Amino acid sequence: MTQDAAITIISQQTSTPDAALNCLGDALVGTWRLFGSVKGEVRFEWMEGGFFLMQRVNLERYGQKHKGIEIIGRERGFGATEPGKDIKSRYYDNMGNTFDYVYELEDGTLTIWGGEKGSPAYYNGTFSAEGNILSGAWVWPGGGYETTAVRIK
Repeated sequence: MTQDAAITIISQQTSTPDAALNCLGDALVGTWRLFGSVKGEVRFEWMEGGFFLMQRVNLERYGQKHKGIEIIGRERGFGATEPGKDIKSRYYDNMGNTFDYVYELEDGTLTIWGGEKGSPAYYNGTFSAEGNILSGAWVWPGGGYETTAVRIK
């Protein structure tokens, strides 16, 4: 084993999940039913270890079914000793799409940027005071839709 590999293994063993990711998990973990232009359910759960959230998607939009998975957390590539600055994700769906997002949660407002932070494609939603309703909209150049999600489990 090289010295770099040993350092990477040690850093992976001693690192801990961060507060911002934990707050995002506290807000999202559970099963949500969506209403509006998009209907169906999404489920968020922690991956073992607490470094990543997993989302399972089962939605219908304008008669088209969308099923997919998303992994959400901080990137830490080969040889990196620290996780990335942003909470990022990659989504895979039943139509062969892969989408990247950046998640931000601040003062009860969830923003999910399409691609990179500052993108013209984004979701912006607000949690109810008790945290079990998320109301917002996806926006992108030339389109978008409103949706409400209610935590059912």
